[in-house]
Amino acid sequence: MKTTNDLNQKYSTATIAIHWVSTILILILFPLGKYTSGIEGEDKLSLIQTHALLGLAVLILTLIRTWLFFKSKRPADLKTNSKINDKLIIWVHNLFYILLFAITISGIAAMLSGGYVEALESQNIQYIKAEQDIKALGGHELLALIMVILVLAHEAGVIKHYIKNKENTLKRILP
Repeated sequence: MKTTNDLNQKYSTATIAIHWVSTILILILFPLGKYTSGIEGEDKLSLIQTHALLGLAVLILTLIRTWLFFKSKRPADLKTNSKINDKLIIWVHNLFYILLFAITISGIAAMLSGGYVEALESQNIQYIKAEQDIKALGGHELLALIMVILVLAHEAGVIKHYIKNKENTLKRILP
């Protein structure tokens, strides 16, 4: 028995825009963070500042999208003919929100406890502590890795749904 979802139901224009802008920013943030952690010297300051500002932009977009989640009409949850998969779809989407807030909190904690704020204010890299001494940074990096895994799982789910159900679920989130 094949489930057919109404793919003409779309998310709001604002939700779609936030989804794709956030996606692009997240795809920039992960490699930028990895690259920044591997360099030393004054160049590091501008990259840290860029990473922090992009992270704050994702936080603001996530706050708006969370508000829209409750205020805007949205498509019905996808059905797959599997109760486990149907629940998994919902949990993956919810986990994105939770993870985005957790990554931001850990990033702010790393900025405050790692001397990054002082370094940026004074433009003196000497204020930055050694990475192994910044406990919040380890959590931030772990959460970022989980985010990458979740993004890949999300993409795999879209592909699996397309192959198995012959439905292009991206129609719901494309402009």
